[in-house]
Amino acid sequence: MTSYQLGILVILSFNIIAAYAVYLPLAAGQLNLGIAGFMAIGAYAAAYLTNEFDWSVAFAIPTGGLLAGLIALIVAVPVLRTHGIYLALATFALGQLIAAVFLNVEAVGAAAGYPVSTYVGAPWVIAAAVVIVLVVFLISRTRFALYLTAVKSDVVVADLLGLNVRGLQVAGFTIGAVIAGIGGGFYAHHFSFVEAQHFSVLLSVYTALYVLLGGTQTVWGPLVGAAFFTLLPELLRTSSQWRYAAFAALIILIMAARPQGLVTANLFHRFRRRAGDAS
Repeated sequence: MTSYQLGILVILSFNIIAAYAVYLPLAAGQLNLGIAGFMAIGAYAAAYLTNEFDWSVAFAIPTGGLLAGLIALIVAVPVLRTHGIYLALATFALGQLIAAVFLNVEAVGAAAGYPVSTYVGAPWVIAAAVVIVLVVFLISRTRFALYLTAVKSDVVVADLLGLNVRGLQVAGFTIGAVIAGIGGGFYAHHFSFVEAQHFSVLLSVYTALYVLLGGTQTVWGPLVGAAFFTLLPELLRTSSQWRYAAFAALIILIMAARPQGLVTANLFHRFRRRAGDAS
């Protein structure tokens, strides 16, 4: 494998981690446009622990993820009182606020950025993405995932059935933030540098697009969406002058033809039936 191919695989791994961070709250009907902010928390926290306290990355990165989850848990109660477009705007503002804080904190370099002394190689980043995919797949087979789907389908009915709607929403939001924080920690230690400008609203929007394009009905959607957004521009690289225009046009066509995403529940079940018949 060439260094270029390995670099693409690393970028794909980061995009997959971010996509599943968005997917879990979205499974309960919450569009989190502040996911980049939670990635920033994980990145700066893990980098600070390894730089200033000589922590091992094996402890610093999970701690950064847990800190992102803790902050998400604290802000979830007021933020999740909003719904629909207002929830998207609230999380958008939250992500911007987090990035602005790090942009002005001198202890982590402020606008100049924060060098990271410890390096994490590509195999560990790829392994982290694989582990997170497996964890989310395992979660998707539990009652918790079923309850999230019920909340997304109809909050009133879910409440009448005795489900703790607010608790489920907070849990989905918090777990997504933990995943984002872990992804941010790996990002900081792989690229050996953190700057708040990277964790902008564009990162959150792109990550949400991975999930929406891939589809939110199955756990495969974020994986397919992240792969589509990462790999297709590289495949179109030969037509460098028009590749972004062609890519944008293709996205528009796909969303028009398949507004529910590339991987829908019906498509997934049909594929499983055919695989079962073939075996």
